[in-house]
Amino acid sequence: MFAKTFRVKSSTAIKGSDRRKLRADVTVAFPTLGTDQVSKLIPGKEELNVVKLYAHKGDAVTVYMSGGNPILFELEKNLYPTVYTLWSYPDLLPAFTTWPLVLEKLVRGADLMLPGLVVPPAGLPQVQKGDLCAIALVGNRAPVAVAVAAMSTAQMLTSGLKGRGFSVLHTYQDHLWHSGDKSSPPAIAPLAVDSTDLNEEKVDLALHGDLRSLSLEGKEENGKHSFPEASEDTSSRAVSQDSLDSKPLQEQMDELLQQCFLHALKSRVKKADLPLLTSTLLGSHMFSCCPEGQQLDIKKSSYKKLSKFLQHMQQEQIVQVKELNKGVESIVAVNWKHPRITSFIIPEPSPTSQTIQEGSREQPYHPPDIKFFYCVPANMTQLFQESGHKKGSTLEGSEVRVIIIDYVKRNNLVDANNKNLVKLDPVLCDCILEKNEQHTVMKLPWDNLLTRCLENLQPAYQVTFPGQEPIVKKGKICPIDITLEQRTYNKKVTVVRNLETYGLDPCSVADILQQRCQASTIVTPAPGAKDSLQVQIQGNQIHHLGQLLLEDYRLPRKHIQGLEKAPKPGKKK
Repeated sequence: MFAKTFRVKSSTAIKGSDRRKLRADVTVAFPTLGTDQVSKLIPGKEELNVVKLYAHKGDAVTVYMSGGNPILFELEKNLYPTVYTLWSYPDLLPAFTTWPLVLEKLVRGADLMLPGLVVPPAGLPQVQKGDLCAIALVGNRAPVAVAVAAMSTAQMLTSGLKGRGFSVLHTYQDHLWHSGDKSSPPAIAPLAVDSTDLNEEKVDLALHGDLRSLSLEGKEENGKHSFPEASEDTSSRAVSQDSLDSKPLQEQMDELLQQCFLHALKSRVKKADLPLLTSTLLGSHMFSCCPEGQQLDIKKSSYKKLSKFLQHMQQEQIVQVKELNKGVESIVAVNWKHPRITSFIIPEPSPTSQTIQEGSREQPYHPPDIKFFYCVPANMTQLFQESGHKKGSTLEGSEVRVIIIDYVKRNNLVDANNKNLVKLDPVLCDCILEKNEQHTVMKLPWDNLLTRCLENLQPAYQVTFPGQEPIVKKGKICPIDITLEQRTYNKKVTVVRNLETYGLDPCSVADILQQRCQASTIVTPAPGAKDSLQVQIQGNQIHHLGQLLLEDYRLPRKHIQGLEKAPKPGKKK
């Protein structure tokens, strides 16, 4: 996009309100950034300019400049980081690796072809089509390009790493980079040792799974290696999978997978639970059976998928799996007398893993006792003062009814001709009637009178946590609010708010959901709520949230809103 010179339309300093909006947009677009990191990226007082420009193909682009460097650019209402920003936050985006000579073609405007990728021993990062990605070079984790995935990781592997993999938007050494201080990428060591050795003439790269491997050959010239152009004609040959896969780790994950499976069947799954969705078995039972300090990751096992593992368990006649709904498998029968289940010994739980929050809390969670009250407002004080209550007094609904009935009888306000009607004296008129009713409504039925009195009182509630003093607050208690929100590239995230009201730690809830859903989670300040946090989970995870809140924490359903948005069985999430 910035391979050729662009035309600048305007450059202005950003306003305070626009700065705050930009900070909020960055938080939404890049949820992995913490509050401090967003504040550092979008400083509160330092100069921040907005540059409107037209790229050489006519695209209208907004660039945000800070400290003389472009830090973000916006295209069609989507925010993208520049390489200057990615050098400060190299893990902001999923990163793919390529060869140094490929960068020369990317700078000239070429897209990244899949034969030019370097596949690390751990496999390629998992992305979907349209996801924003970073491109780095072999031996240095500092990104040199920002791109959009043209296909998912699974499609890349299925294609044999052939075809166009990424649409490149911005690179190191392009004209957008030239508008900054023109600094070079910092040296950031890779997270793990690459399987590539640049001192050898031939580099063999293994593909994830059972696909054939990609071989890139290079010749040494002047102490440097040259590699073939990133094209679809790159030769390939088979490489032994055992040479790169970590066999001990795979065996350990297989053993952990079977241990969690047998543990779940023996101690958690009951006959009444059948048929049981396979996703529920994994998310609600097997993950919680994982020993403390370990993390179950099926992708690192030899099975790769839960369905393949369950097929193996079905062949051993431990369970029976059927597709009750299109595309959704369920366990319909369990052979609890199978020798592998009967001989399985449930491991002793550690003291820190016996709580509901799986070691994240010192004490098991108990839902608070919540009671609802009414507060006496100033305009109704005269009605309640005879019973000894003043402004701000809290009363239960039954107490309000007794006081109203006692007031009516004590002042002889029951209609002599119809005892179902109550005559309204000046005090009752002032308390419950509207202005346009003052001279027209003289009597009311008992139920109407009591209902109007309760509606005009101020609501309040009392929350009592085990072992703590009751807390009384005015107003209506906010339910735990679960919403499904849309993000960039049609991604969905589940957001849950108001956990603190019910004594739940958002960070602990996020940790549990991350393990159960096998999805990324983040805790951020809740917008419009002081000192309140919200939890964001990638994807539609309302089903898992409902199980956690209703079954594990035993919170009443009436205090949770948004559960109806859970994905229906058999439908795409």
